[in-house]
Amino acid sequence: MRIRCGILLGLLLAAVPAWAALGGPEQSVQQDCERLAGQSQRTAFQSYTLHQITTKDGHVIREYVSPGGTVFAVAWEGPTLPDLSMLLGSYFAGFQQASAATVRRHGPLHVQAGSLVVESGGHLRAFRGRAYVSDLIPANFSKDMIR
Repeated sequence: MRIRCGILLGLLLAAVPAWAALGGPEQSVQQDCERLAGQSQRTAFQSYTLHQITTKDGHVIREYVSPGGTVFAVAWEGPTLPDLSMLLGSYFAGFQQASAATVRRHGPLHVQAGSLVVESGGHLRAFRGRAYVSDLIPANFSKDMIR
């Protein structure tokens, strides 16, 4: 079982360039777009702002920002898994500990470490997932809106 967890963790750390970290400032989103050489689209809603970055290699990263300017959720889809250490930022260590303790058979990954929730699934060339910090989610926002 430890070998499977190690393999899964290795896949999760696969080489995809960095993007804004969970809990980070909104300014990091533009830096991510530049690093990824992607196209960015910003849409403001009443209780949050959505930044979507689309890359040439088929990745779509959605970063959800609170009115206070903090990235409270990230969602991804693409041909490979993203670099979760960069996506989760300071929450990555807690994710590692929780995922190592999670008994998993087959199917999607679901890890909860305190207020951090990470869900990921898919297969080669069709991965998708999301991560959010429930304590950072703004009022009038449902976690079901994170896609």
